[in-house]
Amino acid sequence: MLTVENLNQKYGGSHILRNLSVELKTGEVTTLLGRNGAGKTTLLKCLMGVVSSASGTINFDGKDITHAPSHIRVRAGIGYVPQGREIFPRLTVYENLIMGLASKPPGTPLPSRIYEMFPVLKQMLKRRGGDLSGGQQQQLAIGRALAASPKLLILDEPTEGIQPSIIKDIERAIRTLADEGTMAILLVEQYYDFARSLADQYLLMERGEFIKRGTGEDMDKDGVKDLLAV
Repeated sequence: MLTVENLNQKYGGSHILRNLSVELKTGEVTTLLGRNGAGKTTLLKCLMGVVSSASGTINFDGKDITHAPSHIRVRAGIGYVPQGREIFPRLTVYENLIMGLASKPPGTPLPSRIYEMFPVLKQMLKRRGGDLSGGQQQQLAIGRALAASPKLLILDEPTEGIQPSIIKDIERAIRTLADEGTMAILLVEQYYDFARSLADQYLLMERGEFIKRGTGEDMDKDGVKDLLAV
């Protein structure tokens, strides 16, 4: 679904991302791990077109989107759940959700699976987003991204500041989406156990480079948790 080849990103005199290559497959969860400052969020912003790359290529669903603006990438089928959620606090839950349909033709209905995965959203449709708990806001942010039925879903640290019960709900939702076989999922995560439980493949990043990669089932054997703690 997504192929990145030799991606580099620079800011001023700093070389932030260094020759990154990866392939994301439909029906699989790829987890990206690394300590703060490793370059994870910068990579996601490059994939979304929020920041430009210095060199390399990004191909999505058979098309070169290396230089495409963000709205074209969204329209092509990339959904993004940013770190910190970034919902609209003064809009209702329903209004936040339909913002996810901005790239779709007028009158496109919200997918019913949003409410199936996160029933609390249906119960709170008229409540303002800013009145929700942190966990509920995270569910809303994921629901908003799912509104456009993306082919690739990118999540930036969805467990940050979330209570354990909702982390389990989010974990089940991500696994369900992957098992449906209609999208690829890229999950950036610092919570090791959460990442390991979902990973079909993993990438470990340090100083803008992938220093280790492998299958999710090999994460313990590969010592990923210890490398994160170094």
